[in-house]
Amino acid sequence: MDNHDKILYVVGTPIGNMGDMSPRAVETLDSVDFIAAEDTRVTLKLLNHFGIKKPMVSYFEHNKHDKGERIIDRILAGENCAVVTDAGMPCISDPGEDLIRQCEQAGIRTVVVPGPSAVISALAVSGLETGRFTFEGFLSVNKKSRSEHLESLRSERRTMIFYEAPHKLPNTLKDLYDNFGDRRLTIARELTKLHEEIIRTTTSKAAEKYIEEPLKGEIVLILEGKKESQTSDISPEEAVAYAKKLIEGGMRPTDAAKEAAAMAGLKKNDIYKELI
Repeated sequence: MDNHDKILYVVGTPIGNMGDMSPRAVETLDSVDFIAAEDTRVTLKLLNHFGIKKPMVSYFEHNKHDKGERIIDRILAGENCAVVTDAGMPCISDPGEDLIRQCEQAGIRTVVVPGPSAVISALAVSGLETGRFTFEGFLSVNKKSRSEHLESLRSERRTMIFYEAPHKLPNTLKDLYDNFGDRRLTIARELTKLHEEIIRTTTSKAAEKYIEEPLKGEIVLILEGKKESQTSDISPEEAVAYAKKLIEGGMRPTDAAKEAAAMAGLKKNDIYKELI
């Protein structure tokens, strides 16, 4: 058997509604020799729903290097494997990304069996521009990394998509408002599930409202990109306060003035004068 007969199938699974599982995905999971699953307990429910009995191996962030090599060895020995995540398309903001690279290095063929994707589903109903977008995944909980990530996006003109956990949402909404000013924002919650909700709002309204009324469930945030002529509702006083905050974080006054000016649509020198 040559390497072209040794295949890793990348199989999309439902993000909440079992009715979204494609016939091809069911057929693929039923035909492979084994399944690499993010959480075998979650995938077992899926397999049971469709009457599929297959051996599984766990494959997730903290065991991906060791397990990845074992999966590759089994495929090279003649077994076909399907990789799945708990929900949606594997290998997108997901450890399966590494497995694809390992397959490439080993000369193993990869076949995609597309399925639901929270990123694309949320974008489609966002009401924001869909022609060009950037997927930014989860924001880091590390303050410095998070700040650098958001700063790098301030001039981004494409629609931006983020994943977020409900307990971190209030802080993230505040950070989006602090960094981007008032822009259109869509919050997609519990996509394809019983309590699916699409909230079309703005960063300022969301930051205020959802501190008092927390949201539950899986959340995707879709943020409007910067407009060429976008003006800001941020006052000069708020811009100066923001620049001072940046300086406290270790930024040079000239850079802080530049950042704050760009965010507020003001002149750098006007802010700099207030700082010195």
